[in-house]
Amino acid sequence: MKIPRLTTLVAVAALVVLALFPVIGISLSWLNYLFLFFIYLALANMWNLLAGYTGLILLCPHAFVGLAGYTMAIGTWVGMPFQAGLIAGAVVAALFALIISYPVFRMKGIYFAIGTLILPEILKVWFSYWRPVGNVYQGKGAGYSVTGVAGVTLGDTYWLALAIAAASIFVVYIILRSRLGLGLTAIRDNENTAASAGANVFRLKLSSFLIAALIMGIAGAAYYIFSPRIQPTGGFSIRWLLVPLMATVIGGEGTEEGPIIGAAIVTFLTFQLADYGAWSLLIQGVILLAVVTLMPQGIAGLLRQVGAYRFPQRLFQAAEGRIHRT
Repeated sequence: MKIPRLTTLVAVAALVVLALFPVIGISLSWLNYLFLFFIYLALANMWNLLAGYTGLILLCPHAFVGLAGYTMAIGTWVGMPFQAGLIAGAVVAALFALIISYPVFRMKGIYFAIGTLILPEILKVWFSYWRPVGNVYQGKGAGYSVTGVAGVTLGDTYWLALAIAAASIFVVYIILRSRLGLGLTAIRDNENTAASAGANVFRLKLSSFLIAALIMGIAGAAYYIFSPRIQPTGGFSIRWLLVPLMATVIGGEGTEEGPIIGAAIVTFLTFQLADYGAWSLLIQGVILLAVVTLMPQGIAGLLRQVGAYRFPQRLFQAAEGRIHRT
């Protein structure tokens, strides 16, 4: 029987330890911190899949988050269990990505970025005036509360977010080691060359786009189980764009470990700068500019340049060799 790689065993062990945190009595503040980190990590992984590996500078993650959150919230108002609403929200986000894929993929470069940035603003205006449930106290910008989640504990939402983050890491890992991953990196390097080599550029882009929308959607819907009220200014807030963008750029775009590093830093900044209001965005923007200027490849890229990964890699290789010999 083939012995699992040591890195896989370490990853599984880390996942098990994280899953035990609510059981062993970790403080609620840490569970809050880790919940937000998992949501940010899932978003960053998907943004990195598109921008870092496919070359699509996607500026509409808040469209997927808002649509998924509203779908789940409105679903609970008409009698749908929130678990079904969670899945429905992710599906609606993916369907929206499918609908807009043909027109936005006809745009290139900065036009693609601007085109995707406009979409969430249109949705924000739409949901500010739409009242699908019909209650006089709902809609018109007032938003909706998610019903049926009164019995959901912080531990439950923590495990849900952990599962989504782990799934996002696993999905990226599988994609990058498949023919889909090869096609995506070929498109990123040179779309025309990839097309001339026989790659179906539209289908490859669409595959990564739908996967990203699905996971971004389910991560956004999970957030609104934790914070069970959604409104247009929150669900379609540009914050849902800045978080994955900053996490990926700070951590290292086009690297597997970059979003993990970046999501941890952005989560830390979110909590530390919570009392600064609008100034927090300015401070985060200054940090982002500093990272782009001083470390264009992000923290992960800098660590690779200085050889910080060599010792742990050799340690893992030596340990794996010893396991196989025994």
